[in-house]
Amino acid sequence: MDRNADAPWSNFDPEVYVDNNYRTPLEADLQIVRLLRDYFGRCFAGSVPGSVRGVDVGAGANLYPALSMLPWCEKVLLLEYAPPNIEYLKRQIAPEGFGSEWDAFWDVLREAPAYRDVEPRGRVSEIVRVERANLFDLDGRRRWDIGTMFFVADSMSECPEEFQRGVRCFMNALGDRAPFAVAFMKESVGYQVGDHRYPAYRVNAARARESLEPFAAELEIHDLHHVVRPGHEGMILALGRREGEIAAP
Repeated sequence: MDRNADAPWSNFDPEVYVDNNYRTPLEADLQIVRLLRDYFGRCFAGSVPGSVRGVDVGAGANLYPALSMLPWCEKVLLLEYAPPNIEYLKRQIAPEGFGSEWDAFWDVLREAPAYRDVEPRGRVSEIVRVERANLFDLDGRRRWDIGTMFFVADSMSECPEEFQRGVRCFMNALGDRAPFAVAFMKESVGYQVGDHRYPAYRVNAARARESLEPFAAELEIHDLHHVVRPGHEGMILALGRREGEIAAP
């Protein structure tokens, strides 16, 4: 059984990953972005707190979760462990602006009124920062007001205990009533990026719900039947608000 520490994270190739998944937008991701946009818009439809801090845990080479939080946040932190992904993300938040591959995702977001007055490249450069961190080191001491975790807890290990711990550490990083979005690859048996193979834990809709329910209110599970590569059966998007006690790491 391959665990998180066994995977070759220092060899992860973000450009290959982006080429495979985002440079030509996949309908699965566009549907996820629509759901994200609409859910976060509903959560902040009333009054917006004066100081909203967002976090994307295990950001990898994916910018659209951060883009989805822009209208409401004064700060967004991208937490990532793999050094190549950190360098990729730093290039995306540089003053010259993020790559054009993310424009299609922003076009979907700006269909909603909350996003239309946001100039995304300037805003990303102004408020988004990147920090190296291991998901397992999040212990609940830092609490964010909105958070995302996309294809992380299920895509780093074959070990069920590490999957559960990853979900728990993410949820413990959120403040009370914080909106969140978590995505999993459904029934993934692992994935290839360039020359390297990475492990996965098999998640279905029931398992996603079971892992999140102890921490969540208003939980929505979207079972999306989009297959984007061999070795999985779709994608699962979970939306909700953080509720409940902080659990032991």
